[in-house]
Amino acid sequence: MREITKFYIDGQWVEPAELNLIDVINPATEKAAGQVAIGTAADVDAAVDAARKAFVTWSQTTVEERVGVLNAVIAEYQKRMGDLAAAVTEEMGAPNGLANNVQVPIGLAHLMTAAQQLPDYKFYEDRGTSRVVKEPIGVCGFITPWNWPLNQVMVKVAPALATGCTMVLKPSEVAPFSAAIVAEIFDAAGVPAGVFNLVNGDGPGVGSAISSHPGIDMVSFTGSTRAGIEVAKNAAPTVKRVAQELGGKSPNVILDDDEFAKNVAGGVNQMMVNSGQSCNAPSRMLVPAARMAEAAEAAKSALEKVTVGDPSTDVRLGPVVSEAQFDKIQGLLERAVSDGATVVDGGPGRPDGLPTGYYVKPTVFSDVTNDMEIARTEVFGPVLVMIGYDSVDNAVEIANDTDYGLAGYVSGKDVDEVRKVGSRIRAGSISLNGAQLDPTAPFGGYKQSGNGREWSDYAFDEFLEVKSMLGYGA
Repeated sequence: MREITKFYIDGQWVEPAELNLIDVINPATEKAAGQVAIGTAADVDAAVDAARKAFVTWSQTTVEERVGVLNAVIAEYQKRMGDLAAAVTEEMGAPNGLANNVQVPIGLAHLMTAAQQLPDYKFYEDRGTSRVVKEPIGVCGFITPWNWPLNQVMVKVAPALATGCTMVLKPSEVAPFSAAIVAEIFDAAGVPAGVFNLVNGDGPGVGSAISSHPGIDMVSFTGSTRAGIEVAKNAAPTVKRVAQELGGKSPNVILDDDEFAKNVAGGVNQMMVNSGQSCNAPSRMLVPAARMAEAAEAAKSALEKVTVGDPSTDVRLGPVVSEAQFDKIQGLLERAVSDGATVVDGGPGRPDGLPTGYYVKPTVFSDVTNDMEIARTEVFGPVLVMIGYDSVDNAVEIANDTDYGLAGYVSGKDVDEVRKVGSRIRAGSISLNGAQLDPTAPFGGYKQSGNGREWSDYAFDEFLEVKSMLGYGA
């Protein structure tokens, strides 16, 4: 049993203002894997005070000094990769292979990208007799989710460190184990006291205290669009900067050519990663209407190879993160059937042989129309819908007919056509022919998928203010 009863504030592990513990449930066993203390506004106050004090000196460090700290963090992170992977599997159910090969390494990739790109970043430029300077915005509040815990922490922490900001992090109370190890890594790396602070808690308590705190200059949130709206409302009275990476219902356009079946199978496999619990998951597959039956056959064949089970074993899919998430998904699956979607494979209910654990059947629906709930709501589970289109123009129209705009996918044999279709999709990240995410490229959404950009040196801009020094060169 893991016990996280203290918070990391001002370079020390400290007792909460009030001790209130909740269980952290292992989604594979439905039993408590440990406990975590839930903070209050008083704990946030203490963390913000420490961060504001540390900002005075940290904001004045040189690029070389910050690169040195980032490299020290990288070295300590590499020592703890096995511990981090075990924590991720236990807290949110990622299979061993995914945790060790993707979940943990992607956090490291963001740290390394920040360290590599920081020396070449231009913090000032001269215009006539003026110098335009970019300087750290101040104390940043970070509210991160459970689905890719290390990725979502590091896409905020790494650029904030790189630009000279200090921070207060609230990881998800559903999956707090890996974030506690991150705090241990920062402590071992010698990050100056108060630069990085960790306060565990829930959204109404610690999350609201962070987003509304007058001592926090910028808040970065990753989560649902509904919660993101509340964060923005809380932040408005103090006019702090808000960066958000929110929900998605991303289209995957499969073009009509002789690689069709292969690309359908690829889209199914990409959808099932992390049990479908990714904001950028390609959850709406758009296929030529005349080839819907062929698409369903290719999808079923791909789905039959997807194994589900105990995440400590060699399986592709573990459980979804919680009972609440399981119940939400089951309701959506049942209503999709009632709405007339055709179950290609999967559907409501638990997978055979898995009576315990929050396991969901990998599911594909065909004959879906874009006005159905299952086509418009972010399921956040291993559920793919297939929607027919009559022409490429119609495919683009359907792709863009969504409140979201986080990601898009296009696959086809004609590379020029793939690029043209991708350029017409209104989303912040477009994957062409199965291209993987690139930590050196920016990531973020259009429309209700959020604002601002994470990943790469584009993320640095989110943590910087711009100052004009008039007459600097006179």
